[in-house]
Amino acid sequence: MDAVTRAVRVVSKVMEALDICSFELTAIDGDTLPPFSAGAHIDVQLPAGLTRQYSLCNNPTETHRYQIAVLRDTHSRGGSVAMHALEVGQIIRVSDPKNHFPLVHDAHHTVLLAGGIGITPLLCMAERLASVGSSFELHYCTRSAERTAFSERICASPFAGVVHVHYDDGPPSQKLDLTAVLERTRSQAHLYVCGPTGFMDWSLGIARATGWPEERLHREYFAAAPLDTSADGSFDVQIASTGKVIRVDADQTVVAALSAHGVSVPTSCEQGVCGACLTRVLEGTPEHRDMFLTVEEQALGEQFTPCCSRSRSPKLVLDL
Repeated sequence: MDAVTRAVRVVSKVMEALDICSFELTAIDGDTLPPFSAGAHIDVQLPAGLTRQYSLCNNPTETHRYQIAVLRDTHSRGGSVAMHALEVGQIIRVSDPKNHFPLVHDAHHTVLLAGGIGITPLLCMAERLASVGSSFELHYCTRSAERTAFSERICASPFAGVVHVHYDDGPPSQKLDLTAVLERTRSQAHLYVCGPTGFMDWSLGIARATGWPEERLHREYFAAAPLDTSADGSFDVQIASTGKVIRVDADQTVVAALSAHGVSVPTSCEQGVCGACLTRVLEGTPEHRDMFLTVEEQALGEQFTPCCSRSRSPKLVLDL
């Protein structure tokens, strides 16, 4: 996590839907908070040493608060359960906003596609697009009405007319025909997708099959899918600045191997989702396991995420 964090107070905690809680965070001295752009997130430091990333979902013109929303998942690594245990008045520490999921502001049209809790960054984007009069539509897919967060806020918003909510348990007439949406908007639009990994892969797969170019596909994963690591082998990494060669064992991440030899790489999610540890590769061929780089960026092999990615070649030379 970045060294610079700030203390904030939980001033509001609201159940927005079944298992989804929103939190309003303000500076403890009542001062303004650093500004953010649509699509940004903050790192939240939680009890027991946990650090998790949560998208900001309030209007990006607001400087008096940060709002995040968290789905309680008992099968997660503990962050969501810890968040739901927070109480109003409690003080926590957060990073300044970071944005790895920015809007393209000169897009002719924007399609926002949310799956479940993936609504959080896209709701912020909708606020921004509506405020500047940009053409867009938001499709919000949820399991049921009781699991649909921010329903009242969306219905009362100035962009309610371009929001389409699709329930898994609803009648066929309201279900999302994604192929039709993407064929209709393919020519000049940009697509932003956020949600569970399966939903993301399905959505992006349809977009590619429909002929969308990769540069107009934008995504933000909340977590990486489980990987089979049983066939992983060992390899070496070399530090370009010193020439030192470090062995990475089969059951070890590059970040862990570097740390054991006193080489620090900034990390946050440790799943290849956030890009905090992105490192330049000078020689060798990475084996990409991240969800952060685009397909084209991965193919170039010029950088990788050492928190989860490995090497296809016997050695990687890193720009460290």
